Amino acid sequence: MKTIILDTDFILIPAKYKVDIFAEIDRICDFNYKLAIFDKTLQELDNLKGLKRQVKLTKQLIKTKGLNILKCVLKDKTVDMAILGYANLGQSIVATQDMALKRSLRAKQIPIITLRQKKYLILQG
Repeated sequence: MKTIILDTDFILIPAKYKVDIFAEIDRICDFNYKLAIFDKTLQELDNLKGLKRQVKLTKQLIKTKGLNILKCVLKDKTVDMAILGYANLGQSIVATQDMALKRSLRAKQIPIITLRQKKYLILQG
């Protein structure tokens, strides 16, 4: 079973663009998977300014969809560094819109799920 790690910007897609990322992930993934976020993602959501409604909706989705919450062992690590470290262990796919993170993931040949045309998701790699 693969783990799909959702980055902070990715988990905000339903609130920003009204795209059902969960149905889209089902559509593009024909294998068993579990969805996960890092605990620091929740902290990043709390620190977002001016997106109160989107953050509230996103937190509701995290609860209703039962996403696994992975603990970040090193407190000084960013979410992106934690994602890269976890993805290096194998059997992971990263869902993100972050260009810098995508470059790092491609360099390590880690599969990426990303939003295209603000309408649908694609799996790369």
